[in-house]
Amino acid sequence: MRIVFMGTPESAVPSLRRCLDDGHEVVAVWTQPDRVSGRGQESVKEPPVKQFALDHELEVEQPKKLRVEQARDLLASYEADVAVVVGYGRILPAEFLRAPRLGCINVHFSLLPKYRGAAPVNWAIVNGEKKTGVTTMFIEEELDSGPILLQRETEIGAEETAPQLMARLAVMGAELLSETLAQLNAITPQAQRDEEATLAPLLKKEDGLIDWSMDAFAIERRVRGLQSWPNAYTFCESRRLIVWRASAENIERISDGDQPNARLPGTIITASGSDLVLACGRETALHLLDVQPEGARRMTGPQFLNGARIQAGETMG
Repeated sequence: MRIVFMGTPESAVPSLRRCLDDGHEVVAVWTQPDRVSGRGQESVKEPPVKQFALDHELEVEQPKKLRVEQARDLLASYEADVAVVVGYGRILPAEFLRAPRLGCINVHFSLLPKYRGAAPVNWAIVNGEKKTGVTTMFIEEELDSGPILLQRETEIGAEETAPQLMARLAVMGAELLSETLAQLNAITPQAQRDEEATLAPLLKKEDGLIDWSMDAFAIERRVRGLQSWPNAYTFCESRRLIVWRASAENIERISDGDQPNARLPGTIITASGSDLVLACGRETALHLLDVQPEGARRMTGPQFLNGARIQAGETMG
């Protein structure tokens, strides 16, 4: 097939690689514009898909705007059989959806209609889903609502983080895309049941702020699910503290000592030796195993305790 591939992040690279390995003709790769980074905006960061495409001598396009005649005409000029979209990061105008002969196919990292939107992997972990998966679908104008082609599911590991799960799904998605393109003429697309749809909205920085009144198991899922941005974080001694790894437990008996408020959410129950434990909602507690203080490197809880002047009875948040 003649394919225009549209993608940006690392999770899209396996699908692009698979298109080449399967012998498809990738006539162009569309990706987001390069981003400047650094304090002085002095360095330029190329999208991972662009780096892969250039390494394989593929034609790369990085239009700043899609809703212009020039972009529409450029896409049509390739006379592609299909456009494959994997994490491109932009909503395609209606004219784009009609440009390829067979339409536009999306690899989406959830079991649609669950988790339509920009962050399905993150929200699946945060919400405590036991399984997720990948879906190939024809793209329609309404977000992630198009007819389903193929799906494959997988269990979410008990300690799996969003980047770890995304890496697995990226490989699964490439395999499913390969099957989809090979069988496209034989697949009967299945309409989604809109009444079963759930949303996975774009993550915001404030989503990472830990609410200690939540139970510890929900907070631990946010620790895993909100990596690598915005991360689950709190404040300790007025400084931001990212929690990278944690474990949760129910509290049956707490040794309160002389601290009458030890059970209040956000209160430090233990801050000595190898244990940093905070009280959470519903009689639960969270052990902070790996943290990162503002302006410092990531470290274990005991390492943090060695340099922090905190003690049981104080609060975070």
